[in-house]
Amino acid sequence: MHTHQALTDLGKETNAFYDRADQYQLSPVAKHFIAGQLAHARGLCALVAPLVNSYKRFVPGFEAPVAITWAQVNRSALIRVPRAGSGDRGAIRIEFRAPDPSCNPYLAFAAMLHAGLWGIRQKLPLPPPVEENLYAFDPEALARHQLGQLPRSLAEALRDLRQDEVMREALGVHLLERFIEAKEMEWQSYEKQVTGWELEAYLEAY
Repeated sequence: MHTHQALTDLGKETNAFYDRADQYQLSPVAKHFIAGQLAHARGLCALVAPLVNSYKRFVPGFEAPVAITWAQVNRSALIRVPRAGSGDRGAIRIEFRAPDPSCNPYLAFAAMLHAGLWGIRQKLPLPPPVEENLYAFDPEALARHQLGQLPRSLAEALRDLRQDEVMREALGVHLLERFIEAKEMEWQSYEKQVTGWELEAYLEAY
């Protein structure tokens, strides 16, 4: 459920993400917004990808991202800036590529917006884009580019969400704790299951 986002300057009724002078046509507001979402990407994951199966997408070679970075033409990046025609200020937007359709849109959109606005308030600097194919990166290449990775499981995402004070502020303590409690029960139930794959792979061999 790749999510396209932009902010409107209500005073001027213009796209607050647009800056014609920038290489990517991104305004400082847009850059801080992206930086905020990158900074809280791991905590966001439990809200935008809330199922056990959601994390089977986050492997190299599929449409879903694996590394926490941004780019323009790179579809393996977490946040992509779609190309727009010269001067087409209304088309400037960013695409957050982690959500899937199983998410609760009220929680997911509130959390994404809050992370971006936090980046704007903090004037968070945007790291350089990575236009290379991230699916081809090994752990050493990721470390060399100082790139974080998205959680590999729901359990990992929930640990990050619990520690993320900005996400706590976005949803409130009561809602966040109840969400985490419900999802931890779901994960614990999953951990006790023996799947068909395990039976097929191991039963006769061991």
